[in-house]
Amino acid sequence: MAKGVTVIVELNRLIEAVEAHLSDDLDIAALARTFGTTEYHLRRMFSSLTGMPLSEYVRRRRMTVAAAEVVDGAPLLDVAVRFGYGSTEAFGRAFQAVHGTSPGDVRKNGGPLRSQPQLRLRLTVEGNTSMDTRITDRPAFRLAGHSVRVPLIHAGANPRIEAHIAALPAQEHGRLKALGNTEPAGLLQVSADVDPDYTEGTELTYLHGVALDAGTTAPDDLDVIEVPAGTWAVFRTSGPYPAALQHTYAASASEWFPSNPWRLRPGPSIVAVLDRAEDFSTATTEL
Repeated sequence: MAKGVTVIVELNRLIEAVEAHLSDDLDIAALARTFGTTEYHLRRMFSSLTGMPLSEYVRRRRMTVAAAEVVDGAPLLDVAVRFGYGSTEAFGRAFQAVHGTSPGDVRKNGGPLRSQPQLRLRLTVEGNTSMDTRITDRPAFRLAGHSVRVPLIHAGANPRIEAHIAALPAQEHGRLKALGNTEPAGLLQVSADVDPDYTEGTELTYLHGVALDAGTTAPDDLDVIEVPAGTWAVFRTSGPYPAALQHTYAASASEWFPSNPWRLRPGPSIVAVLDRAEDFSTATTEL
């Protein structure tokens, strides 16, 4: 995590750039560098604040503008090429995916069309989510444990994660806890390689493990994620599990980051369970 200018300013500049490049490819990484930020941060914040991936917004805006040209009678091949499609067939498939009808039918009947207006973001701070947050600087460390690829699920339990943890022998949890020797302490829930657009259903790496200091070598039978030195935001929450934790994760992106001068950097998200009910129906966690 690093300091940056307001998220809302960055995202509105991004939206303007998308609008200027609807008929060609926009280099999001290069644009982010001109903002003094990262592509990861822009995509993650856009998805959190608008409820859709950046790639989906670009697709909807392109097809909204393209639809106007189709209705006006522009040659379909010209429209297809202008918006980056090599054939009228490919353009037609993309058009139908957004509008639910073909360009030919729209030209004949004038619709129906599903338009995506250009977004303009404003920050409204309601203060309805109290967030217990601290900022901490951490030296480099490593995460070691057992990893698996799982789908991203925004709300509710993740059955693939539950099955992964249940498949580990009881003594393995004890061995892992004994290996951990740095903060965050205890058994950890680690999410890494998450799609920056935060699209539900995309795959991420989930690791059930512990934190080791940089001088400790992990046993050969464990998967390892190297974590560079840097600044971390730590959010503490208590309540129904996993609902309270998931709410805090969403609010960190939609409320806390837009209200504070920090930007996300690529890296894992780590959850430490500080206390929990015996049946894990409630828990106190740090994200």
